[in-house]
Amino acid sequence: MKHNNYSFAKESEGYYDEGLRIYMLSIYRNMSMALSISALVAYIVGSNGQIAMMIFSTPLAYAVIFAPLIYVFFFSRNLMSMSKDQAILHLGIFAALNGLSLGSIFLLYTTASIAKTFFITASTFGVMSLYGYSTKKDLTSLGSFAYMGFIGLVIASLINLFLRSPALDFAVSFIGVGIFTLLTAWDTQKLKSIYYGMNGNTTGAGNIAIYGALTLYLDFINLFTMLLHFFGSKKNDE
Repeated sequence: MKHNNYSFAKESEGYYDEGLRIYMLSIYRNMSMALSISALVAYIVGSNGQIAMMIFSTPLAYAVIFAPLIYVFFFSRNLMSMSKDQAILHLGIFAALNGLSLGSIFLLYTTASIAKTFFITASTFGVMSLYGYSTKKDLTSLGSFAYMGFIGLVIASLINLFLRSPALDFAVSFIGVGIFTLLTAWDTQKLKSIYYGMNGNTTGAGNIAIYGALTLYLDFINLFTMLLHFFGSKKNDE
């Protein structure tokens, strides 16, 4: 998912209104909905051996892996031209598709370690998102650096699909944790900046809030999968 580079808008000292609170709560609410859908679908797939074998032991696995990438590309490009209800529906569909691909983690890792990693991710995400929301420091340069790292991470991950190098996989996960931790703060500040850029005009803010939910959802999911490499306990190690 592409992270667009929005410049940081300097709000007036102490400026705050109810509209900002509603806007940010809408973002987190839609993000939570998407995470819940992904978690439910992943658990259903991962806990049902027949479904899991049908998906992940056949060429269908490649479709499951790449379908969310293709879907989110077209969804994000057309999001602002959709009605709010359509955008929410597409966010839910994308979350379900992503949940299908995440179902494989229940085949590799213990449920307890997945839950532990989820709570570690939620804590890290919460702290960094709060920092991005509350800091007066302009995070644009930091975010731009993290975004460039994100591009390199995508390329390295695609290469490792074929190389299957444990060393490269470890490096990608280690660097990825740092990148998505930074992106969480930057994206939160960016979304706040977008609100101030609207100057109180909330026309179309519903779809912007869904865009924000999609952005933070992707940060959360990517951070979770990276942390799982370090905190996940593999079933065959038990």
